[in-house]
Amino acid sequence: MAYEYRRFYIDGRWVEPVEPKEFTVINPATEAPAGVISLGSARDVDRAVAAARRAFDAFAQTSREERRALLEKILAVYKKRYQDIANAIREEMGAPASLAQGSQAGIGIGHLAAMVDLLQTFEFEERRGSSRLTLEPVGVCALITPWNWPMNQVAAKVVPALAAGCTMVLKPSEFSPFSAAIWTEVLHEAGVPAGVFNLVNGTGPEVGAALAAHTEVDMVSFTGSTGAGTEVARIAAATVKRVHQELGGKSPSVVLEDADLERAVQGTVRHVLENSGQSCNAPTRLLVPAARLAEAEELARKTAEALTVGDPASEKTAVGPLVSRIQFERVQSYIAKGISEGAKLVTGGTGRPPGLQKGYFVRPTVFSNVSNDMTIAREEIFGPVLAILPYRDEEDAVRIANDTPYGLHAYVWSGDLAHANRIGRRIRAGRVTLNGAPGDMSIPFGGFKRSGNGREWGEYGLRDFLEVKAVIGAEAHA
Repeated sequence: MAYEYRRFYIDGRWVEPVEPKEFTVINPATEAPAGVISLGSARDVDRAVAAARRAFDAFAQTSREERRALLEKILAVYKKRYQDIANAIREEMGAPASLAQGSQAGIGIGHLAAMVDLLQTFEFEERRGSSRLTLEPVGVCALITPWNWPMNQVAAKVVPALAAGCTMVLKPSEFSPFSAAIWTEVLHEAGVPAGVFNLVNGTGPEVGAALAAHTEVDMVSFTGSTGAGTEVARIAAATVKRVHQELGGKSPSVVLEDADLERAVQGTVRHVLENSGQSCNAPTRLLVPAARLAEAEELARKTAEALTVGDPASEKTAVGPLVSRIQFERVQSYIAKGISEGAKLVTGGTGRPPGLQKGYFVRPTVFSNVSNDMTIAREEIFGPVLAILPYRDEEDAVRIANDTPYGLHAYVWSGDLAHANRIGRRIRAGRVTLNGAPGDMSIPFGGFKRSGNGREWGEYGLRDFLEVKAVIGAEAHA
């Protein structure tokens, strides 16, 4: 086994768990062990939270310039360990080499660099008449992250927490712990003060619940499923701590009549399949004019079938496996459900792709003539499955796009940018991307409705780790 991280990082040191409990991490492409970690308990959480609490007062008093310099050091060390992080992501969650070495590892640099830039100008104080408003760190934060974009989720929480002056305990997913362990080594080498950052591995019901309930934790930031997020909020409510959530999605990709259909369909299909469908913002509902449904089906089929599914180590691979057997079986059941409910199977289906006898690989699947009340249109599948829904007119398209309990992301395609903007304004989602525009690390990420509350990335992500204090009479009257 390549990776062994049996210890936790608490108070600036790697320490043994209170009670040894090993967990074997499986490489999802081979179904062989990739390494081993220890699963923690509430007693390990107590140690980590106590360390974060002891470190808080001193770290909260550091200046913006000091924290910016610390993030610059972290960024420099991260770049040195870049390939190690990319390799770990490929081994632990099956991301193809091109994705692991590109977006998956690269987004860690993006978060760090964007926050370094933001701290050049961000103001933590302002004057209002004779009063002073200050933005102060919220306190000790519990950070609970999933496996699907391991570096994105870790960096999207740790970086703004550090920038704000918070201390923290991170619980990464037990299915993708190795990149988080290397991240921890990066922070240690960069000189993050003891107790400011702590890491405890474990399961959600054990370690996650203990963090959410802990009386000495001031904020819990959670990324994961909507079901798990509601449980975190319920547990946290007893101590009235801040709850920050980035949850599920069922994002529409609305192709308007005047759009370049080929570009829109190809862009949507590739986005869905990029991370084997394991992205909360994936545009898994493709809305097209009813008159062009057959054309859209053929474009989607060709695009999906042209992508190579297989060994993540191969540079030719575009689609890797799902993260675990549990996830594999879950997605298989959704595909079977789509067939049984009468959706048209354009390509893919149940079972592994031809030639792959092991690994949690799923056939890239496209359904068409899907109605928005079908299970595959309502629930987040988190696999390489696209549903194509026909619409009658733009009013119908907007209605279908908004007819979902989620509101994380939406996509609109049009040959007229003003037209795309008009439709985009009517869609209830935290982010709307027009015509495949590239992402921006300074723009907030988060959703409406059951997709969560609060925002990550950039200035809005930083503000969610800050409290507002009003000091009345602090200034002389003008």
